[in-house]
Amino acid sequence: MKKSVFAIGALSLALGATLLPATAMAQNVAIVNGKAVPKARVDALLEQVQRQAQSTGRQLPPDIERLARDQIVLNEIFTQEAERRGLAGTPEYRRQMELVRQNVLIQSLFQDFEKKNPVTDAEIQAEYDKFKAQAGSEKEYRARHILVEKEDEAKRLIAQIKGGASFEDLAKKNSKDPGSAANGGDLDWAEAGSYVPEFSQAMVKLNKGQVTDAPVKSQFGFHVIKLEDVREAQFPPLEDVKPQIQQRLQQQKMIDFREGLRKAARTDYKFEQ
Repeated sequence: MKKSVFAIGALSLALGATLLPATAMAQNVAIVNGKAVPKARVDALLEQVQRQAQSTGRQLPPDIERLARDQIVLNEIFTQEAERRGLAGTPEYRRQMELVRQNVLIQSLFQDFEKKNPVTDAEIQAEYDKFKAQAGSEKEYRARHILVEKEDEAKRLIAQIKGGASFEDLAKKNSKDPGSAANGGDLDWAEAGSYVPEFSQAMVKLNKGQVTDAPVKSQFGFHVIKLEDVREAQFPPLEDVKPQIQQRLQQQKMIDFREGLRKAARTDYKFEQ
């Protein structure tokens, strides 16, 4: 019985000794010159690049984890060599490390503020309602036009339209506007301010279905304009603009936070306005 107990105990010790290096290796990505490189460094780097990619809208490569491991191991190789040469004790290194320390702390401060002061749905709704109220008085116009180089040509087209010719067909055959000619001169819905002044001034005077009696001259040439319809400006639904509003409000909160800290600080330094 005692022999069996001893054998089991020995086997347990042997298994433990075998598993220990594997467990340690699971926490590290490599051993460089006898020094372990912890996996936590890779995780921190991945978190950083993913956060940057999200803020800039860039796509990360599919092998980003391998690239991160490669970089971390290379960093350890280069760091060991720098330390071997005594560079960690130089004044320049200490100055640079102080700047890095400040940058890391400042980044942590701002991240902590954003985490504790998120933009609420109520704030987004209030901002959306404010924008919507400001845009409530605007109108949108749906117009067609035919753009030609010469005034006589525009007059001829107006006469044909008055005689019953199809505006859309004439636009397809004669308009020099590459953006609308193929669609029969259709400019889709837009506010009057979207067009050059000469065009918008003539357009807003038209009634629904009416065509300009005379060519309208602009920097692009001569226009024949037809007003298809008028409506109140269509404001996009909240869900379509919520991310932009949220980002704008978060940025404003951060600006206010930074400015509040600057004003509250006791310093003899004078910031330029």
